[in-house]
Formats: sequence, C-alpha cells, structure tokens
Amino acid sequence: MKANRIFTIVATSLIVSSTLCSCQKAVVTEVKSLKSEIDSVSYALGVNIGHDLARNLENLPGDTKIDQDIFLAGLASELKANETLIPADSAITILQKFFMAAQEKAMEEAKAKNTQEGKEYMETNGKREGVFTTESGLQYEVITEGKGPKPTADDVVKCHYHGTLIDGTVFDSSVDRGEPAEIPLNAVIPGWTEGIQLMSVGSKYRFVIPGDLAYGEYGMGGRGPIGPNQTLIFEVELLDIVKK
Repeated sequence: MKANRIFTIVATSLIVSSTLCSCQKAVVTEVKSLKSEIDSVSYALGVNIGHDLARNLENLPGDTKIDQDIFLAGLASELKANETLIPADSAITILQKFFMAAQEKAMEEAKAKNTQEGKEYMETNGKREGVFTTESGLQYEVITEGKGPKPTADDVVKCHYHGTLIDGTVFDSSVDRGEPAEIPLNAVIPGWTEGIQLMSVGSKYRFVIPGDLAYGEYGMGGRGPIGPNQTLIFEVELLDIVKK
C-alpha cells in the first residue's frame, strides 16, 4: 500500500541521516558548486532521498499535508546530531503509529463502501429473471445446463472461469490465459466451494459472490485488486471432475 511505501522511504531517510551523524556532524548549507567527487556523491544522495520523499509525501493518506518547514527542520536537526526534538527511534515509532492508523481508517472506509455497493448490486441482480439466491447469499444464474455428474466439496475440478469486480474490472481469468484451471474445491473461497457443487459437468453458470463468501473483511490484504468485503462476479464453465 502507499502508506507502507511512504513509511519505508521516510524511515530510510532517518536511517541514512543517523548513519551520517555517526560519522561526523553535518551542517545544512546552501551549496553553490560541487568541487570534488565526494561533494557530488553527497549531493546526489540528498537529491535521491529528496526526490523520493517529495514524490511520495504528495500521496500521504487522507487530507494529511506535511508542513515542509517543520519537516526540513526535523531532517536538519538529525543531521546536526544531538539537536533533535524527537530521537530517531521515537520518530520511527510515531510514523508507524500514524501510518497504521491511516491504514486502518482506509480499510474501514473501504469495507463500508464495498459492503454498501455490493449490497445494492446484489439487490438489483437478485430481481433479474433467472437469478437464484441461496440461503448463504450466493447468487447464481444458469447460462448453460450440462448433463454430467456434480462434484462434491472434496473434488478437484477442471474449469474455465472469468472473474471481475462489480465495476467490470477483471482480476483473474483462465479464459484470458487460454488455459483451463484444475481447482480443489476444499481450498478456495466459500462461494466457489458452494457454487461449483450446484453445477453438472458441461454447465456454465454466472455467480455473484458477496464479500463474506469471497475474501472477507480483509480482501487480499493489499496483495491484489480485491479489497475488503468486495463482491465478486464469476462466469464458470465446469469442464470435468479431475479427481474425487
């Protein structure tokens, strides 16, 4: 997530600053020219850190706006050594608490937004002709009904699928990859485990899976496009039962 990236860069700058201070006292001055290789290296190091910080501080969570004068004063005080209002280890703790709180707030906001949008979508979708809703809340629609056997929760199935968010964003698709997948039904999200057992081999169904039957309140934890409590849509074609 952005917050993690920003924190890493800020923490890195503190570590670099501390390293410089352990070697010698540094003085922040206006540099007019670079007279040696070490001058260039020193300046380049500052430019490198400054470039990353400037770019990422623009993306702080929420409406947070950094006071640049105070920020630079804090950086300069650490470089001067023993003149800082907040020690480096305390600064890292402050940043950790700030970004963790920001992430938690963003997560709660995403949960509420995704839950509401998913509820509204499923209410509308559930009124469509041919859409059925199970007791758990899973919605399904028969596109093609096959005549083969039905799998159980312990089976491995071979299928083609196309997964999207309710806004149409594709997050996974064996169809796009051009290769069907073999999937153990006891090792997937609950909506899949339940839904595929409704199908006979040769069938093609459309599933709308609410967040609590998908990736739940944490989503993919920032490791993918699926957020907390996000409703998912799958079109699945059951090709075969590979292993019982």
